[in-house]
Amino acid sequence: MLTSESLKRIDREIAKYPADQKQSAVMAALAIAQEQQGWLSSEAIEAVANYLGMAPIAAYEVASFYNMYDLKPVGKYKLSVCTNLPCMLTGGVDAGEYLKRKLGIGFNETTPDGLITLKESECMGACGDAPVMIVNNRRMCSWMNPEQIDKLLAELK
Repeated sequence: MLTSESLKRIDREIAKYPADQKQSAVMAALAIAQEQQGWLSSEAIEAVANYLGMAPIAAYEVASFYNMYDLKPVGKYKLSVCTNLPCMLTGGVDAGEYLKRKLGIGFNETTPDGLITLKESECMGACGDAPVMIVNNRRMCSWMNPEQIDKLLAELK
């Protein structure tokens, strides 16, 4: 299930913790498995859990709690829009509504071409840059007004 390259990367994460606490690397290991597969199937979560010597349900609890993990397939680009209070007060909800109209999908849906999945997100810790979005859990985008959103969408297509 996990490639040798993914296992090497997970081993580097495990090495950051005491030998008897390798389950502490679960978040990083899940991210690596998701990067390999594009999402986290129950088999991938179980493989991570087994590799870390923990119960699969414990790894699933982590994967299902954090919105950076995807428990079903997503588009090539996952756009997560912060709608927490600071972003909400400065246009986060408006940004989400604009994206819904522009893409023709709702939150937790993917465009028919499989290109973009739209997600609603909790705080990303960049309240001063609100409204914010994150692309594929890696790239933070700040001050996302309709003009900035249009630029981003053009770039992704």
